[in-house]
Amino acid sequence: MVHTDNDWTTFDILHSLRVKGLANDAVLSALSGVPVEDLPEALNPLVEQGFVVRREGRMPGSMLTPAGKAEHLKLLTHEPDTAGSSSALESFYERFLPINSEFKQVCKRWQMRDDETPNDHSDPDYDSAVVAELTDTDARLRTPLEELADELPRFGRYLPRLSAALERVRGGDNAAFARPLYDSYHDIWMELHEDLIVSSGRTRGAADEG
Repeated sequence: MVHTDNDWTTFDILHSLRVKGLANDAVLSALSGVPVEDLPEALNPLVEQGFVVRREGRMPGSMLTPAGKAEHLKLLTHEPDTAGSSSALESFYERFLPINSEFKQVCKRWQMRDDETPNDHSDPDYDSAVVAELTDTDARLRTPLEELADELPRFGRYLPRLSAALERVRGGDNAAFARPLYDSYHDIWMELHEDLIVSSGRTRGAADEG
């Protein structure tokens, strides 16, 4: 059942790839807690055993094979921290849903000024107001997420990443709000949401769509 020299590293790598899909090394390191320089040693046995594939080219990174997804599910079922945190996951999920709905509306306002007018980011006052809304939403998420991280520490890895992305947005990097494959605030939020669903043993439903 264990396929590297470190049980926790094996689970963290497989779980991170289950959450993200295709992850470049920087994102995989941030999600798993494994330093970038240690990733080859952690990944090579999983590649050799057919659980992970490495992609090169325009979109390089690692992803699970079907066998890797099956192995992750087996490990997740027996992972003691997750099993022991079911109540904390349930509590966070109930608190997360309304905040997630709010976040979706903030993202919509960032992308569209109204139903027909895209936001071209030419109005700094409008953008500043939406960034202020994002800051408020981030603050609402922080305490519940910190409480979950106390019970299930891997969720604590999202906190500094969300903070860093928010600071990039507030510093004028518009792409850090919602650009895909940019480690944007939206990217990290989606990882958190998927992690919550996977860790809770849920399937995504209408409530998750806000």
